[in-house]
Amino acid sequence: MSITVRKIVAEDDAAAAEMIRTILREFKIDRPGTVYTDPTTDHLSKLFERPESAYWIAEEDGEILGGCGIYPTSGLPEGCVELVKLYTAASARGKGIGKMLMQKSIESAQHFGYNEVYLESFPELTTAINMYKKAGFITLPAPLGNSGHFACNVWMLLVL
Repeated sequence: MSITVRKIVAEDDAAAAEMIRTILREFKIDRPGTVYTDPTTDHLSKLFERPESAYWIAEEDGEILGGCGIYPTSGLPEGCVELVKLYTAASARGKGIGKMLMQKSIESAQHFGYNEVYLESFPELTTAINMYKKAGFITLPAPLGNSGHFACNVWMLLVL
């Protein structure tokens, strides 16, 4: 079967939220100050209606395998957007889906005219962090913007 990458729709919200929370539990980062407790996680399609944002879903045979997007987080420097909510289901890892979703999101950032992409993560997500580094992200000493995800302690930036 083939994997489809498309923008999120309201019908995806429950499955996407469950996938994200399952992954956070898997890596034991299901705590306050993360998307685990963020109420917008339950309504991603609504959140990404905001102009100059996008959230991409990877799907196969009606099953959501992953998602990733960009969002103009409050407090980021001019021309900077946040790469957000990059998650792939356990069954989909190691197949290039996360990389494909990240690249699609970076292309969206370029399309909207952003010149920097910021992200927040956790040291437990070593595979993702290595993928970010290979894509050109550099580690920052402190967070940017006001994501509200105060538990995140890895901050990275990509200059486009």
